[in-house]
Amino acid sequence: MGSRWLGVGLLAVSAAALVTAPFVLDTSYSVLANTTSESGAQGVDGAWVARSGFLLFGLAVLWIAWRRSGTWGQPAAALHVTFGVCMCAVAAFSLRSWVPGTDFDPTEDLLHSIAATVLGFAFALGVVSVAIRNHSSRGPWIVLDSLAVIASVILPLGMTMNDRIDGALQRLMFALGYLWYAREAWPSRNETDPRPHREERTRR
Repeated sequence: MGSRWLGVGLLAVSAAALVTAPFVLDTSYSVLANTTSESGAQGVDGAWVARSGFLLFGLAVLWIAWRRSGTWGQPAAALHVTFGVCMCAVAAFSLRSWVPGTDFDPTEDLLHSIAATVLGFAFALGVVSVAIRNHSSRGPWIVLDSLAVIASVILPLGMTMNDRIDGALQRLMFALGYLWYAREAWPSRNETDPRPHREERTRR
């Protein structure tokens, strides 16, 4: 039970940080137009709030992936571990600021973009892998799996067509990601993990 609360708790604090971040930034920041990455951009006062959110998100996913690897299977677990590591990298390497003329490190900006791209693919493929391996026990949650995958493909395309709503579309992707991982952190009774059972037998 405690491991479930830890995963959900980390996700909740992470989400709270990303929701709070725009309120500590310059008033030129727009939640509709500016992305979550920009809320943690280089040379921006208050960027540590968003970066903390990214880091906690990555750590939460790494914890959940470890706890759920028995049910997910190694390929899917590896993909979600990749997501978690890349999310931590997104926190470590920041994007350039949305404010024109702000100094930035182009190498750090590039590393952030690479990590963000890889985590997007890792999430979509990881969700598909989990759904395929556990299709018989997913039940109505297969709808969430489908929405998460579709959103991870469609919404980035929407961001390329209308940059005035980049922030809104990316936040929708994050919301679905948080919801999907929160659900996985709290599996139903018919989705028991081999790992916790081994630990329970060891304690007995």
